[in-house]
Amino acid sequence: MQAILADIAVSMSEFKKNPAAVLREANKRPVAVLNHNKAAFYMVEPELFQVLMEELADRDLMAKVRARLIDKSRAVEVDIDDL
Repeated sequence: MQAILADIAVSMSEFKKNPAAVLREANKRPVAVLNHNKAAFYMVEPELFQVLMEELADRDLMAKVRARLIDKSRAVEVDIDDL
């Protein structure tokens, strides 16, 4: 069974009738739009989408940092004053 990752869920039919009303009634909360009782997509405000994208970018950066810390043989010593 698929988890619905939002407190608000609407059917695809309801969403098609008036997407603006669904967005307004959600009051900045994520909305799961369902097709045959399964999430077809999630609708989120631009601000939340930006936060999600920044979090993903941070996780990618952290993965790179961890991978590079493992391979210390390629490290280059620098003096902080030279930077």
